[in-house]
Amino acid sequence: MRKYTDRLSKWLSFACAGLVVILTVSILYFISSKGLATFFVNDVSIKEFLFGVRWSPEPSSEQVKPLVGSLPLTSGSIIISFLAACISAPLSILVAVFITEIAPGWGRKIIQPTIELLAGIPSVVYGYIGLSVLVPFIRNSIGGLGFSVLAGFLVLSVMILPTIISVSTESLRALPEQWKHASYALGATRWQTIRMVLIPAARPGLITGIVLGLARAFGEALAVQMVIGNVRKVPDSILDQTITLTSAITMDMGYTVMGSLWNNALWSMALMLLLISFFSILTIRLISKRGAIR
Repeated sequence: MRKYTDRLSKWLSFACAGLVVILTVSILYFISSKGLATFFVNDVSIKEFLFGVRWSPEPSSEQVKPLVGSLPLTSGSIIISFLAACISAPLSILVAVFITEIAPGWGRKIIQPTIELLAGIPSVVYGYIGLSVLVPFIRNSIGGLGFSVLAGFLVLSVMILPTIISVSTESLRALPEQWKHASYALGATRWQTIRMVLIPAARPGLITGIVLGLARAFGEALAVQMVIGNVRKVPDSILDQTITLTSAITMDMGYTVMGSLWNNALWSMALMLLLISFFSILTIRLISKRGAIR
């Protein structure tokens, strides 16, 4: 009986793993076939799609042909995501160091649930807080309309904090205690040990957390969409309005006809997001592999 149970468990596990692989390949094939239709069916050049600045997918009397330039959308996603990472990364690493090396036991019991609470707040709540508090503050105190790149990356920087903090904390906790004791034995202070031993040793894990946070930032739609203004233009300053790839997809997909140029262009943007996620996963694997060798 035990023999048959083990065999059944083995085949059940194999079937579940195979189902995951099939689902992943199916999603990749579906998005790729839809996204590439813009170039092979609608005859839009890749250069025009990636570097064009005008978005007008429906022809008009004043327009010779439809235009689906995605540069304003791509630039909006890149600018907002990287600015959010620039704020969140150092703050998250400092919080992770505080949790693992400085905070007393009662401090960890307070900080850890707080971080988990941040991770559990729905994105629409972040967006609504940004819309109600941050946008009016920027409009009244700094300038512009309030809906801006600044509002977008500030909201996003708070949203990706839990991801980077969690990965960074686990990376620091995984370091051997002997390294810290050896540093103290050589006469180093706590801050010297943190700066010159622990953080360099945990660098692959810290970079992994930042990359994961960037991937989360690129994929976020609703919260950012509520505070950036959703104007299809390349921003000249952080007070300008802009739009991201995810915002454009969520706003336009319901108004397009399946198989039309507009619909296929949106699928092409989804394919771009998929490639960004793939690049992020590849980067994490390379970083982890490099860290393991050292």
